[in-house]
Amino acid sequence: MTRALDAQRREPISGEIRSCVVFLHGYGANAADLIGLADPLSEHMPDTLFIAPDAPEDCAGSPMGFQWFPIPWIDGSSEEESRAGLERAAADLDAFLDGVMVDEDLLPEQVIVLGFSQGTMMALHVVPRREDSVAGIVAFSGRLLDPELLEDEAKCRPPVLLIHGDEDDVVPPQSLPQAAEALQGAGWKEVFAHIMKGTGHGIAPDGLQVALAFMRDRFGMG
Repeated sequence: MTRALDAQRREPISGEIRSCVVFLHGYGANAADLIGLADPLSEHMPDTLFIAPDAPEDCAGSPMGFQWFPIPWIDGSSEEESRAGLERAAADLDAFLDGVMVDEDLLPEQVIVLGFSQGTMMALHVVPRREDSVAGIVAFSGRLLDPELLEDEAKCRPPVLLIHGDEDDVVPPQSLPQAAEALQGAGWKEVFAHIMKGTGHGIAPDGLQVALAFMRDRFGMG
């Protein structure tokens, strides 16, 4: 039984939904952490719905925040608990994406998933294992889980944009080339990367600009 995810949303400024960006927040954060990105993006993507779910579990280390799954070296959980949490959250996210497409009458190619940190881990884990490819994945400051399983388990290979700060002290910057290599090794044809210079664990303006260009291109916005 999957858990329903509460979500915040920003309607398209044109009033017509022709595409959708799903934001997946990081460990200990919540939907509000990323939904604000809709403000600078929406003027360049006027027909796009922005929606951000809260992760399904309360986060022990952040009273106001949520987690997709436990992280052993932060919260003292076991590897087994972390793995079980990941698999359960993956089913929740899968069902959430299905629901967005049904409720908003959207095709997979009208949807992009943008993750940050643990949200990126979820995006890169869940989306390639879905039957139908979305328009793309924007992966900020995260890493690819279980790279050795990807080639066998991937059912689709959507374009991926990897973005990381070169001064990230939470998720190591080398996670980006490691993910790129694993994706290409698993048969991905379109993998793009951008390094945010002088940036820690966050989203810098240049990274957001690159993400915007990628999303507009994937949605055919010219």
